[in-house]
Amino acid sequence: MSSEPAAPRGGAASAEDSHQRQMLTGDENIVEAECAVFWRIKDARQFLFQIRDPQAAVKVEAESALREVISRTPIQAAMSDKRQQIADQTRELLQTLLDRENAGITITEVQLQRVDPPAAVIDAFNDVQRARADQERARNEAEAYANDIIPRARGEASRITQEAQAYNAQVVNLAEGDVRSFLSLYASYAKAKDVTSWRLYLESVDEVLKKATRVIVDTSGKGVSGVVPYLPLTEPPPAPAKESAK
Repeated sequence: MSSEPAAPRGGAASAEDSHQRQMLTGDENIVEAECAVFWRIKDARQFLFQIRDPQAAVKVEAESALREVISRTPIQAAMSDKRQQIADQTRELLQTLLDRENAGITITEVQLQRVDPPAAVIDAFNDVQRARADQERARNEAEAYANDIIPRARGEASRITQEAQAYNAQVVNLAEGDVRSFLSLYASYAKAKDVTSWRLYLESVDEVLKKATRVIVDTSGKGVSGVVPYLPLTEPPPAPAKESAK
């Protein structure tokens, strides 16, 4: 048994023809792809007598398998995270094609060496890639900003709503309390108008006098001769006058 690398036409064995390396991707872009194929003989009789040139057959079938797998793969995936998957699918498909021809060959490994845009458009392709990277970065920044500002805005809106509801409940409760107080007072007034009026008058005077710092009583009238004047303790006594020096 032997083991040796083989490449599809346009690969390492014939790098002079760049056009043969060009393949169409699943999203209708053109790439130049190369792979190395490692194989060994599993059936000497089939290997010697079933096919005329085993190495050329491996190259042709490898190119065919690689083209078919690339044609199902988008260009971005083929150039980034799907390279190993492409190599594995190419190996499986190549083995199927060789078994169909009874080539007596076992494919041990397929290594995807490169998948690049054609040299004529590589600069433009790189510009597109940079633009896509900038777009992705801007999108990520926008999503991060949205993830930060939206929860805070929702929290602020919830806080304002709760404060408004609390204020609404407070105002309604105060208004209902005032209504009950008024209705109770009105019921008392309807039963005894004179008594209720006099009580309201006394309560009003009491509220006014609570805020007064001094009260002046006219003792010349009748009924007030028994009022005893008093000195409010909240006011300091007047300071004695100083004698002038002679």
